[in-house]
Amino acid sequence: SGVMLFMVGMSKKMLLANPMGNLCTLMMADSGTLSAWVGAVAFSLQLYFDFSGYSDMARGLGRMLGFEFLPNFDYPYISRSVTEFWRRWHISLSTWFKEYVYIPLGGNRKGVARQILNIAIVWALTGFWHGASWNFLLWGVYYAVLLIFEKTFWLKLLQKLPRFVGHIYTVFVFVMGW
Repeated sequence: SGVMLFMVGMSKKMLLANPMGNLCTLMMADSGTLSAWVGAVAFSLQLYFDFSGYSDMARGLGRMLGFEFLPNFDYPYISRSVTEFWRRWHISLSTWFKEYVYIPLGGNRKGVARQILNIAIVWALTGFWHGASWNFLLWGVYYAVLLIFEKTFWLKLLQKLPRFVGHIYTVFVFVMGW
């Protein structure tokens, strides 16, 4: 089963991520609007299949050596909100920030204002975790703003709308965010 999981991961990397990366590079070289959108979607898919593939390869190697690691991705692009997406994407990192930063800061137990501050702190740190530069800090702020917007207003409305609306919203948000 470890060899099979490793091969699934390698297939994601070689057969899906690499061609998406090539398509992204090709489309981003063009100056057209449609090319930019196709390139952005291709980049989003490349990022997922690359990272998910490497995670599966690591889990497969671990299994071959007698270790069992939890999945790191749970079909994130089927999410219907940013909140759901981050529960499904890079689960190990999200769990670490939740358990070691968000909850010790008080999580959502100290009122809405403190919850908003805690979300902002966690996502600023998540941005810096990805790289110590302004673009990563802004990336973290982007998701902090979206998560705060969802927690305070949008999720309640989103649950009343047809499912496809949430899915389109989430995919759009992440294609723009990557």
